[in-house]
Amino acid sequence: MLATPTGTALTGDTSLVQQSAVPELAHTHARPIHWVATATALAGVVAASAFLQPDQATAAQPGRGAQTAPAATAPPDPSGVDFPVECGPTKVVVQKKASGDLDGDGRPETVAVVRCDAIAGAPPSGVYVLTQAADTTEPRIVATLVDPKDRLTVTDFAVRDASVTATLLGYSSPDVPRCCPDVDERAKWQWKNGTFVRSVPAGAQSV
Repeated sequence: MLATPTGTALTGDTSLVQQSAVPELAHTHARPIHWVATATALAGVVAASAFLQPDQATAAQPGRGAQTAPAATAPPDPSGVDFPVECGPTKVVVQKKASGDLDGDGRPETVAVVRCDAIAGAPPSGVYVLTQAADTTEPRIVATLVDPKDRLTVTDFAVRDASVTATLLGYSSPDVPRCCPDVDERAKWQWKNGTFVRSVPAGAQSV
C-alpha cells in the first residue's frame, strides 16, 4: 500500500515526490496413499489416484476443490474523507474520482479531485491519493498531487495504466482575473521507487 505523509505537493515541471508512509494463494496438500496387500485393492488405489489428478476440464469447476480467484478489492471511497482544504462556511465536495492500482501491490487506490463548494467563482482544486488497509473500512490520504494553495483548477482528469493525468489551469500573475486562467499545462504522475514523480505527458504542450 502507498503510505506517504500528506499535505506535500510540487507544481511546475519539477518532480513531485511523496515519500512512502503506508495481498495469498491457498495451498493444496496431497493425501497420503495407503498401499494394500491384495491386487484388487492396489488396482482401486491406482484408479483413485488417476481420478484425483486435476485436468483443465475439472480443475476450474466450482465445488470440486478447485482454487478460485480472490474477490476483487473495492477501492477507497472518498465521500467520507476529511480533506485538508480550508473552505470557511462552505463544504468540501469531491468533483471527480478514479481508481487504479498505482503502486502495483494488487490493491486499488483512489485519486480524488476536490474543491470548496462555492456558489460563484472558480475555487482551486486539490488532488489527493487515498488508500485503504485490508483490515479497515476507513480510507486515508497518502499523497497530495495538487495542493489548493497552488491556485490551480483541474480538468481532463483520468487514472489509467498506473498513472494519473490531468490538465492544470492557473494564472501567470496575481493580476490575472480569477475567472480567466491564462496558464494551461498537462501533468502526469507515476509511482516510481517509492515516490510520486510528476512529468509532462508525451505530446502535451503548455500554453
